[in-house]
Amino acid sequence: MAKKSVASLQTGSKRLTKAVKMVKSEKTGAYTFVEQIMAPDQVNDFFKKK
Repeated sequence: MAKKSVASLQTGSKRLTKAVKMVKSEKTGAYTFVEQIMAPDQVNDFFKKK
């Protein structure tokens, strides 16, 4: 299971979103965080990817 968090950022004329996904490692069972800054319309695709 992955937890998700989204924050909206505004820089000048561009509107960006920072998405943070918590992913569980299959080898060790530890959780890692994957962060990415993207356009708001790409957020759903980011969370659907494994």
